[in-house]
Amino acid sequence: MTAIALTIAGSDSGGGAGIQADLKTFSALGVYGASVLTALTAQNTHGVTAIHDVPPQFVRAQMDAVLGDLSVDAIKIGMLSRPDVILAVAAGLDAYKPRPVVLDPVMVAASGDPLLVPEAVQVIIAELLPRASLITPNLPEAARMLGVAAAIGRDDMRIQAGALLGLGARAVLLKGGHGEGPQSEDLLLTADGSENWFSAPRHTTRNTHGTGCTLSSAITAGLARGLALPDAVAAAKAYVTAAIRAADHLAIGSGHGPVHHFHAVWETAE
Repeated sequence: MTAIALTIAGSDSGGGAGIQADLKTFSALGVYGASVLTALTAQNTHGVTAIHDVPPQFVRAQMDAVLGDLSVDAIKIGMLSRPDVILAVAAGLDAYKPRPVVLDPVMVAASGDPLLVPEAVQVIIAELLPRASLITPNLPEAARMLGVAAAIGRDDMRIQAGALLGLGARAVLLKGGHGEGPQSEDLLLTADGSENWFSAPRHTTRNTHGTGCTLSSAITAGLARGLALPDAVAAAKAYVTAAIRAADHLAIGSGHGPVHHFHAVWETAE
């Protein structure tokens, strides 16, 4: 059977993040990708210049169309910019009781542009954290959800991941890409107390646009293919690390370019 993953997220007209990054990742990892668009962004490697929200009724109609027909094995949720769209997605999840759900609480683009209205944060916490199998915040996103300063070091990361579990999450992958030091460390903490660390050497490049979207969709692809959660995270971390290392070969745009989703199959000049 063909593994199928669904992404519920916003569109990036520049192609580096959002729905476009998710579908590229699914394809690169051998998973069929379906999509539900929640917002359109006018975006390139320099930033976001406009956001057009999809009406919540149409978001739900897309969910009904996909989940009513396709045998979806896992769902990734990304950009949800407004409370009414969040509520529509939550209702759709309740209606179909889907398989693993990975929530990437996207709040700010790589350029620093905000991607959701302030009041949406608490709605995400209340409505989607309890419905998700895994949430994948970076350090600033976790800090914003908790109303604290960003974590510094492993001890802080353990405390904040535990606090997110206390808000209703079943499992948390707290991403350390915004941290310091030669290694980028991510912490996977689950409600049963299981703790796993995933490390990779940092690679200096300006081309990291879409890294968070790509990691969460790679985890979703692994879950769709039947991997256990720690194995899906480990495989996704390796994939994203390689995509970042190959990013400079693409030379897309003049700002923060995308990671190289197809680094394993495209021929690139050294």
